[in-house]
This record gives sequence, C-alpha cells and structure tokens, in this order.
Amino acid sequence: MDYTLRIAPPYRYGTIEYPPATGSLAPLIDSLRATSPLRTGAQYNLDSLTGERNRIAGILRNRGYYYFRPQYLEFLADTTVGGRRADIRLQLKPSTPPEVLRPYRTGSVTVRLTNVSPGPTDTLRLQRATVITQRPMKIRPRLLARALSLEPGQPFTVDAQNRTLTELNKLGVFRSVTLNVPPADSLASGDSLDIEIDARLDLPIAADLETDVVSKSNSFLGPGIAFKVSHNNLFRGGEVLALKLNGSYEWQTGNKQSGGRDSRLNSYELGLNATLDLPRLLWPGAARRHARAAHTEGRTSFQLGLDLMNRPDYFRMISFGGSAGYPFRTSAYSHHALTLLKLTYNKLLHTTESFDQTLDANPTIAMSFRDQFIPSLGYTYTFDRLYGQTGNRRLFWQNSLTSAGNLLSGILALCGEHHPRELFGNRYSQFLKEVSDLRFYHRLGQGNTWLATRFLIGVGYAYGNSEVMPYSEQFYIGGANSIRAFTVRSIGPGSYRSPTDDRNGYLDQTGDFKLEANVELRFGILGRLNGALFLDAGNVWLLRADPERPGAELKWKGFFNEIALGTGFGLRYDISYLVLRADLGIGLHTPYPNPDRRGYYNLSSFKDGLGFHLAIG
Repeated sequence: MDYTLRIAPPYRYGTIEYPPATGSLAPLIDSLRATSPLRTGAQYNLDSLTGERNRIAGILRNRGYYYFRPQYLEFLADTTVGGRRADIRLQLKPSTPPEVLRPYRTGSVTVRLTNVSPGPTDTLRLQRATVITQRPMKIRPRLLARALSLEPGQPFTVDAQNRTLTELNKLGVFRSVTLNVPPADSLASGDSLDIEIDARLDLPIAADLETDVVSKSNSFLGPGIAFKVSHNNLFRGGEVLALKLNGSYEWQTGNKQSGGRDSRLNSYELGLNATLDLPRLLWPGAARRHARAAHTEGRTSFQLGLDLMNRPDYFRMISFGGSAGYPFRTSAYSHHALTLLKLTYNKLLHTTESFDQTLDANPTIAMSFRDQFIPSLGYTYTFDRLYGQTGNRRLFWQNSLTSAGNLLSGILALCGEHHPRELFGNRYSQFLKEVSDLRFYHRLGQGNTWLATRFLIGVGYAYGNSEVMPYSEQFYIGGANSIRAFTVRSIGPGSYRSPTDDRNGYLDQTGDFKLEANVELRFGILGRLNGALFLDAGNVWLLRADPERPGAELKWKGFFNEIALGTGFGLRYDISYLVLRADLGIGLHTPYPNPDRRGYYNLSSFKDGLGFHLAIG
C-alpha cells in the first residue's frame, strides 16, 4: 500500500505588534522593537517566538527589572487574515504583578564571612559593602572589595550579580558562596534591593596523590606517582602555594622493526617542584584596568623545579628550572599562557663508557647533551569547544611558540660580546620552536561511538649561539601516544636507520621537524569497557644535513615514502578518574628501505611489525 504525504505551505509573519510604549518601559519597548529578530514575511516558528521572549526578559533584567521573567509575556497569533499569514501581537499577561514592572537599584550590600573554626565577629565597612566577619579575617579587604560588582544606588542587574559570584568563587578560598535577593512579594514599596552575600571559607591546606603516565624531558613514557601539598590562601589573597614531589619509572619494549636492537630501556626520574599562583595579573596598573574585566580571567604563576633523571646504562642528568608567566582566559573557549621568563639548566652528572663513545663518534649528539642554560620566552594558545546541542562535536587546537636565548643574545650583543656567548660560565641555547596540535572529535549516532582525528606539526630551528637544539627540546616519534606500531624513538629522522648493533642508537632518532596524524574510531563494548581502531602516520626530519645520519634531512623528493604508517586496535577501561589503555599496533610501512622486502608494505614479516603498549590516561 502506497501513501502520499502532502505538507501544506508554512505560515509567515504578517504584522508584528509590541505592547504600547507607555510608562517607564516606553524607551525600552521602542529599543526592543527596533532590535527584534522577528521580521514580516519570515516563516512562522514557535522556537523564534520563545527566543524573542527570552531575549526581552534578559534585556529587561539587565536594566534593573530584576523580577521580570519570560512567562510574563505572551504572543497572540491571528491566522484568520488569509494568505497563510499570521499577525502577531506581543503583550503582558493580565496577571503580571506590579513589582515586576518596576526597575530596582542596589541598596545595601552585606557580606558575611564564616571561617572553618568559628570565632568572635567583627564588622568592617568597605566602599560598597558592609562585611561581617569572624576573627581572624582570612581575606584581605581590598581583594574582597575588588570582587564586588554590585554598587549601591546603581541598577541591580543579573550581569552584576553573576560577576560578583564568579569573582568571589575565582578566589579559590570559599567552600560556598550564595547571594540572597529579597523575594518580590516581600517588597512593600521602594525601588532598592538589600543584598546579602554568605561566603563560607574552605580549609586552606589540601593534599593530593596522583598517579598517571607521564612524558618527560627524555620523551619516554612510564607510570608515575606524585604527592602534592598546597596552601590555598597563603597571603589572604587567594594565593596558592603548591609543593609537588614526583617520581616515575619508565620502560619500553620494542620489536625488530625498532632497529633489531634490544629496546628495553629502564630508568627512573625524581622531581621536586614549587608553584606560586596569584589569582590576578601582576603587572603595573593591572588591578585598575582589569579588576572588572569579566571577559578576562587571569593569574600570575611562578615556578621552581629540580629534576633528576637516571638512565643506569647511559647517563645521569640533573635539571634546575624556574619560570614566571601569566595564564589567562579571554572566553570560555580561549585559553592563553604567556611565559615571560623560563630558565633551565641541564647538567650531566655521570656517563657510562659506552655512552661517552657514542658522543665521541657523534659530535652533533654530543652538542645536544652538553651542560647548558636554556633561557626562553613562550606563548601558548588553546581553543577548546564543544559543538552541537548534545556536545556531539569537539574542536581542540593548541599552538605553542618558544623563543630561547634570543632576548639574552640581543642584550649581550649590545654589550659587545660575540658568539659563542656564555651565561654563568656555560654556553646557552638559542632557538625557535613552534608546535601546533589540531584535534577534532565527532560522535557517530546517538551512542558512545566517536571518530577522533589529530594532526600535529612541529618545527625547531637552532641558530646563533647553538648549532643544534638541546636534546630535551628535539622531536621524536613513536610510542603509546604517537605511532603505536613503533616504540618511542625507533624510527626517523627521515629514512635514516640506526645501526642494528648500536645499543645507543636511540639517541640518533630525533629531529627538528615533526609531522604526525592519527585517526581513531572509538566504540563501546560492554559497560566501562570500550574499543578502538586506529591509523597512525608520521615521522621526524632534520632541517640540516648530518653526514652521520644519511637520509635524515627534510626533502620533498621521497617525502611521502618517509612517512611511517601503522594501524591496530586497542581496549579502553574507564574507571571515571582515569582510563586504562592497551593498544596493539601493526606496522604497515617503515620510512627506511628494507632490502628484504620491496614495495609499500616493507616489513620483513607481520610479527616483526607488532608493537604492544600499556598506558594510563
């Protein structure tokens, strides 16, 4: 049996009338009518009418009409005029309370501060508020005053209310913050609203124990544990002082396509880091210019760190570092991190005989491992946004630029020094480094099936005071978070292949230019257990030719043949706060030629191209 469904033409808006412009609302009604998105001739749509009610209510509530709500407005539609037109009239409901149509101003503002341990109360008067606090007062009065956007005598608006709550919560010292507005039916007369803010302080000391898989300066992966103690209100201004002690152990297991050598590398790393975060941008005039900028949320961060890395069969290295910068946000999706100064010092404490022989035979590698300072500036921009009504799409883009040694080199040049220049008796690094990471996630259907894609490009160039980039700043490929068919530093740069009898060959597997792409299909299996199918591609290259590594230089000729390709499948077990991952990578193409097998699939055997990875996160 066949059915024919005929849909009648849609109705369109005819005349659109707003309430008569009389009384205190007259100027606003005229403005609302002029800026209305409803237009004569547009298709009749209930969603657009609902949106218009919400728009009007939002504007009125930010003009002092705090008690106004969308439900006090109604649209009447007349469809009898013919021509499939609907004449629309907007009006106030007859039952609208009179206090709803009255604009209000901010009256008195009272802030009640409650400590964790109750104490005697005291009263403090600020310019915009009265503070009733328990002694001792755990927050500086000036900081509290800066967070209050409500000003007595000014129109009471939703924006000012929300800004006040946001700024108070951003201080990070309160367990809860509530803002109480008197109910409309309690207002006998007058046009002022007396506001009460109840803020309960939290415990200042917090301790955290973290476990994760970390990627460190040596670019290997392994399980790690960290213990952090923080004071969340150090100087009564929401400052956070955190001390973090971390330790990690790392390993990797390889296959014959990793160069035919034993790639089981074990090491440990210990670190101690101190971080001081100030909940404001600390520069001259920042407090005056940005205290009320609701669209900018920033802080100032200082860091000091000590890191010891021990690779028993090769070397022991210690790193000292410190930095100062400004992490801030300009919108819900845009995050910025400006590092004004970062100084790192790397020093080799101990090397093995075989490691020394490798450095003697490879001057380029030796220069990257020398004792050196790395003074740098940096900027990172991150865009992270969910799209769709149910968040079924996500776009993530992070772009990072690092400039090392350039400012210092300019200052020393003005002082008359020439290359090579030194800092505290040690040569310092000079380079530029750019990394861009683009990711897109798309939900397929209504279930738990996602298509995840990633594209990363990175380039680093040493010049001036440096012939090569520090080893810790060079790019590598392979591993649990890269091309999973190959272990970390087992391929590249370019078509170069480390000698199979060189147990230190992994040191050669770095580059100045990196290209990587991943496509992964994620799907649910049973409960918290999920699966994944993936395809990975990429490699690293040198920007300068190295006679010790033939085929490593970036060239257009043969470029696509030098891109490693792997596929595979994995399992994911989600236990809420972390994800356990197990991946089996299958090699499809190596960037170096294989005399035993020609063609694009150039692995000696299927078994030789298998790589297994366990990871957390």
